[in-house]
Amino acid sequence: MPILTLAEAQTLVTAALVRADTGEPNARAVARALVAAEADGLKGHGLSRVPSYAAQARAGKVDGHAVPTLARPKPALLLADAAHGFAYPAIDAVVAALPEIARSEGVAVAAVRRSHHCGAAGHPVERLGEAGLVALLFANTPSAIAPQGGRRAVFGTNPIAFACPLPGRPPIVVDLALSVVARGNIIAAKQRGEPIPEGWALDAEGRPTTDPAEALKGTMVPLGGAKGTALALMVELLAAGLTGATYAADASSFMDAEGGPPGTGQLILALDPVAIGGPGALDHFATLAGQIEDQDGARLPGARRLESRARAARDGLPVADALLAEIARA
Repeated sequence: MPILTLAEAQTLVTAALVRADTGEPNARAVARALVAAEADGLKGHGLSRVPSYAAQARAGKVDGHAVPTLARPKPALLLADAAHGFAYPAIDAVVAALPEIARSEGVAVAAVRRSHHCGAAGHPVERLGEAGLVALLFANTPSAIAPQGGRRAVFGTNPIAFACPLPGRPPIVVDLALSVVARGNIIAAKQRGEPIPEGWALDAEGRPTTDPAEALKGTMVPLGGAKGTALALMVELLAAGLTGATYAADASSFMDAEGGPPGTGQLILALDPVAIGGPGALDHFATLAGQIEDQDGARLPGARRLESRARAARDGLPVADALLAEIARA
């Protein structure tokens, strides 16, 4: 299996997207995000997304030349319009602006609309955590989860991500989809020609399936049953209802070039822990982190990602020949 350095992978992805009618600055932003996800072991949000992203840009379902805009109608509020482009340039702009606002106001909120797939939701909050802020991200995605008792999907897998800074070390990062697994894992399994474990998804008739193609036609099993669907409702209202973005049931797929732009949304919150908890706030966070790590076998969320990231930086990324060929054709 070929091995690419991180720089080679970014060049590969950027070139594929530029060929597909994406402006180079946007293509570089997408490439950074996808390669970072691949390096962290999050393959469902990594290089496997390049062919579908390229197809969508070429078809105009995503505007590869969109320039996101920011407005600040209130001191602590940013309104971001991704302009039906890729989500990453808009999120990058928001993450760059939020720390100064949060330090000034104690809290900052960014609402992103007319957006797209935001990939590994932990990455934007991680950058805010590295800036010393507590951060939350809520994102809605095209329909994948049915409400409790129903069969028709009206919620997306709707990720929630959280970051908390620690003194002198990387922040705690929690990133989870509200399905048993992220839908990207099923996409990746389909691309590899592999079955999925039972319990991940239901087919279009509501029956358990291990066929990823049938799973993508059906619905995802929610995390925690009825509690998961309640959380998915909460995220749908925060990320789409509050931001004015498109609800999951009305959003076109992130996975193909059919239909118009999905127009989904993200809501990002940044809190200044020193303003709220005082100068010892980060040390107070570290106390709880220590109570977890003092136990044999226990680790903080995100630790495996950091190990995978370090390994990828050192050894490169193994990429299947079939995926490389697909990217070359994109």
